[in-house]
Amino acid sequence: MSDAVGGTDASVPADGPADERPGLRSGVRVGVDVGSVRVGVAASDPSAVLAHPVRTLARDREGGSDLDELVALVAGLEAVEVVVGLPRLMSGAEGEAARLARDYAVHLARRIRPVEVRLVDERLTTVAAHRRLRDSGVPGRGQRAVVDQAAAVLILQSALDAEVFSGRAVGELVPARGRPRKKERHR
Repeated sequence: MSDAVGGTDASVPADGPADERPGLRSGVRVGVDVGSVRVGVAASDPSAVLAHPVRTLARDREGGSDLDELVALVAGLEAVEVVVGLPRLMSGAEGEAARLARDYAVHLARRIRPVEVRLVDERLTTVAAHRRLRDSGVPGRGQRAVVDQAAAVLILQSALDAEVFSGRAVGELVPARGRPRKKERHR
């Protein structure tokens, strides 16, 4: 950028604003922690740097009202991408919880396309979320209401940080049809 005298604006890096540099994508991202009882939701700022909690949705496997609410949140935030946590086992294998997260991600992708949905490894995020809440003084009973949001923040922040480090989107892209690939992309 130039000022009125023809110099450069010192507040803008020589290689351009952050959202114009190759490898960095801007836009609000939504993070999702799918549980059997609740769904935690987080979002990033528009520059996709910092994740923050949004809300916890009651899981509704029969009626799908949680998906309805999530679709409305994604639209309301004008999100450019949704990151869904994939709860792999410590061995890296996928169990029942991972299957449920994959199914949820596919249903979500069908409803919000062309917004991309990606699955990212989320091993131990709920454990880390409980630890952070406990360390910050939130009592055990109070954690239930916000632990899913805290886990969604950790999932999303991890994805944002990994993208900055690698220069590319992370995780598996979920197709809007069928089931996502089970093979994880190289890290």
